[in-house]
Amino acid sequence: MSLVEKTVRNASSFPSLLMNLDSSLGLEPVCRIDKSQADFFRLLFWSKHKAMKKSKSYVGIDISKQSFDVAIENVQGKYIHYKLSNDPAGFTKLLKLLDEESICVMEASGPYYLKLAFFLSEKGISCSVINPLIIRRFSQMRMMRAKTDKKDAMLIAEYGKAEHPEYWQPEAGYVLELKQMQAYIEQLNKSRTGLIRQQEAFNQNPVKCLSVYQSMESMIKQLEGEIKLIEAKMESSVKQYHHKLFEQLKSIPGLGKKTAMQLIVLSGGFSKFETAKQLSSYVGLSPRIFESGTSVKAKVKICKMGMSRVRAMLYLCSWTAKKCNKACRELYERLLAKGKAKKLALIAVANKLLKQAFAIATKNEFYLKIN
Repeated sequence: MSLVEKTVRNASSFPSLLMNLDSSLGLEPVCRIDKSQADFFRLLFWSKHKAMKKSKSYVGIDISKQSFDVAIENVQGKYIHYKLSNDPAGFTKLLKLLDEESICVMEASGPYYLKLAFFLSEKGISCSVINPLIIRRFSQMRMMRAKTDKKDAMLIAEYGKAEHPEYWQPEAGYVLELKQMQAYIEQLNKSRTGLIRQQEAFNQNPVKCLSVYQSMESMIKQLEGEIKLIEAKMESSVKQYHHKLFEQLKSIPGLGKKTAMQLIVLSGGFSKFETAKQLSSYVGLSPRIFESGTSVKAKVKICKMGMSRVRAMLYLCSWTAKKCNKACRELYERLLAKGKAKKLALIAVANKLLKQAFAIATKNEFYLKIN
């Protein structure tokens, strides 16, 4: 090891490093620092270093229905593992393990993370909620072979340290209620569709069971009544909190009230996204280009990594928009003139509708029809 290298390694602070280097090179010191000043600089560097290390303490949480695993890094850089119950008692125990600088990172594991995330937010603890697919890809990138709850908690903590994800913000109570109503309506529609298909299959049978037929008719009517009731409550709630925005979205030719409600619910009143591209990507209408060199050049498709229900509704709206929405009609006709497929043109119209909705919401104005 050279003299300069030894000098750098032995220096306890930046000022002492300068003085040691000058003396090791046979030069006069650039500045004279007495012992008290050197101690001051050493304390300053030590306190800043300690503050930097303490400023971000990422805690990995792998959560499931009944319990969650916690990985907390100690001062030696090793992880300490805890297994707690997914209930208020477990949340309280976790709170005792954290400090004000802790940042909890967890996966969006179905609905099981919500209670813990809300609890931490109420207690002033920052937390980040990550898409499980991102954590899976991060694990694959690190060539992880073992998969256990303990390992996953450590991996989530490592992801937080490496990527510094954005903090999770709790949604308003009415937004969660709207999402529950929407999920319930989708389930009712699936049940209604299943009964109608089963009824059609029974109608092809030469022998018909009258009691079964009457029961199915009754169930279908009951489901349709429940769907109308929940949709009316959902519309009433949207009008209560986003009345003007709801009317503005309905002013777009081709966009119905059901689609307008869906867009308001999934975007939190268009407050979650900064650009129309982010919203398009979230819905799953953004194009996916797959090319490599000269041999790989796949057909461009939409990514479909997003809200399939909203995407389907926008596609249905595109059939009307290509006739009555001037901008959408021009886009549709221009793509057809270039030889594009009709389905591709309709998807482009759906994306156009989404961009129009974002523009209307962010500019806080109604759709202006131009003949």
